[in-house]
Amino acid sequence: MTTTTNADVLLSVRDLKVHFPTMDGIVKATDGLSFDLAKGTTLGIVGESGSGKSVSSSAILGLHRGTNAIVSGEILLDGEDLLQLNDEQMRRRRGQDVAMIFQDPLSAMHPYYTVGNQIGEAYLVHNDVSKKAARTRSIEMLDRVGIPQPDRRVDDYPHQFSGGMRQRAMIAMALMNDPGLLIADEPTTALDVTVQAQILDLLQDLQREFNSAIIIITHDLGVVAEMADDVLVMYAGRAVEYGPCKEILTHPEMPYTWGLLSSVPDVQGDTDARLIPIPGSPPSLLSPPKGCAFHPRCVHRDKVPGDLCFTELPDLTPARSGGSHVKRCHLPNPDEVYRVEVLPEIAPDLVEETP
Repeated sequence: MTTTTNADVLLSVRDLKVHFPTMDGIVKATDGLSFDLAKGTTLGIVGESGSGKSVSSSAILGLHRGTNAIVSGEILLDGEDLLQLNDEQMRRRRGQDVAMIFQDPLSAMHPYYTVGNQIGEAYLVHNDVSKKAARTRSIEMLDRVGIPQPDRRVDDYPHQFSGGMRQRAMIAMALMNDPGLLIADEPTTALDVTVQAQILDLLQDLQREFNSAIIIITHDLGVVAEMADDVLVMYAGRAVEYGPCKEILTHPEMPYTWGLLSSVPDVQGDTDARLIPIPGSPPSLLSPPKGCAFHPRCVHRDKVPGDLCFTELPDLTPARSGGSHVKRCHLPNPDEVYRVEVLPEIAPDLVEETP
C-alpha cells in the first residue's frame, strides 16, 4: 500500500491497531491500518464519524499515552518508530517534527491565556530562546497566516478571534517549529465556504514553503479533491480503499466510496436532484459485523457469489485499474458495476466520457 519510493517516505504506518478495553468488550477503533506518506505530499483520510480517522492520527502524535488504549504496530517517522519512544522522547518529537491542527480551535486553545502566549509556548519548549524572541516569532507566524495587525492581535484571547482567525492561529501554532508532518483534523469544520477556501489555500501555500507532508482528515470529498495527492478511505477502523486521489475519485471500486461520492451535492447539477444517502448507520466497533463490515449497508452485496460478504473479511487487493490503487471488496467486477449502475445516478453527464 505505497505510492512512494523508500527514499521519499517520511511517515510509514504499518498494521496500526488502537483498541480500547471497556466493560462490554474491546472497541477496535483502528484495526490493522497501513499507509505511507512522502515529504511534500498530502494524504486525505475520509470516512464517516467513528471510522477511526482521528484515533489513528492521535496515535501518531502519541496522544493515547496515559490512557487505557492498547496501541500496537509501527509508526515510522523518518525511520524511527514513535511507538518505541518513551514519554520524554515523544514530547520532544511532538510539536517539533509532527504537529496537529485540531478540529475545534476554540476548545483546543486555553481561554485564560492570550493567543500569543499559547503560540509562543510551542517555540519556547523546543528552542533555547527568550520569551521576547518567542513573542517576535509568534507575531511573525500570525502575520504569515494572514492575521491583520498581528503585533496587536497577539495579545488577544481566543474568544476575541473569529472562527476563521482561530483556525489560522492554530495553524500558526502547529507551524511554529517547521514540522515535517502536519496533521489537520477537519480544519474547515464550522467555517463558511469563503473562509474554508482561504484556509485550504493557506495550507497549500505553507506546504510549498516548508515542504511539509500533510494528513488532512475530512468528511468532505471536495476538500480531498482540492488538497490530496493520495486518498485513504476508512470504514469500521480499517482501510477499504487507498490510492492516488484522481484514481479514487474517477474509478472507485469500493461500494462505500461510491456511497460517499453519491452523498456529495453537485453545485452545477439539477437543484431538484435528490442526494443518495448511504443506507443504515455505521457499525459498532465493539461488535462489528462478520465478513465485510460494510455488507449490512451495501446494496451490491447480492452481486457477490455465495455468502462471502457475510462470512469472510475481504483483503486489500489491487484494483482493476492497476497501479497503487487497492480496495477491500468481494465484488468480482466493481469497475463495470460502477460504470453501468452507479455513475449514471451520481454523475450522468460523465457516463459517455468514462471509458
